[in-house]
Amino acid sequence: MPKIVDHEAHRRTLAEKAAGVFSAKGYGAVGMREMAAELGVSKSALYHYFPTKQALFLAATEAMMAREPEVRLSEEGSEADRLRALAVAMKADFGAEMALVFDYLRGKSCEAVREDAAMGVALETYEGMVAEIVGEARAQDVLVRLMGALLLDALSGGAMAAEDRV
Repeated sequence: MPKIVDHEAHRRTLAEKAAGVFSAKGYGAVGMREMAAELGVSKSALYHYFPTKQALFLAATEAMMAREPEVRLSEEGSEADRLRALAVAMKADFGAEMALVFDYLRGKSCEAVREDAAMGVALETYEGMVAEIVGEARAQDVLVRLMGALLLDALSGGAMAAEDRV
């Protein structure tokens, strides 16, 4: 009897695992051959699900951003308390995430970044999380402050206390 495979579930699993590989090794440092080996599939199987490395990165980004609701916090507490809690939740992996993003964006023009689907997914997710706390009208301004605080915190090795600056 033939094996029944849920292709969409397998694709999601590969994307989630690929996110870990991209995070650990960087975007530029891993090719599709190495990625296939890391994921335990043949290169042709990987290409069956993801025709390009960029398509795999997009799927990995979508998989990770779909997990972001885990950091969506209680609707209780003041706006400041909720933003502080969001900053704490985002802080854990922020440096590694930004390193990966900058590696991925290396050499891309501003126009290419604006049109990049993976960056669109990430930006939309982050804006949505902040908008749930402060509303749509203020979401971008607060996100700028949050991302800036997290970046300064990462660059200072945690000495800037991002959660106290949002």
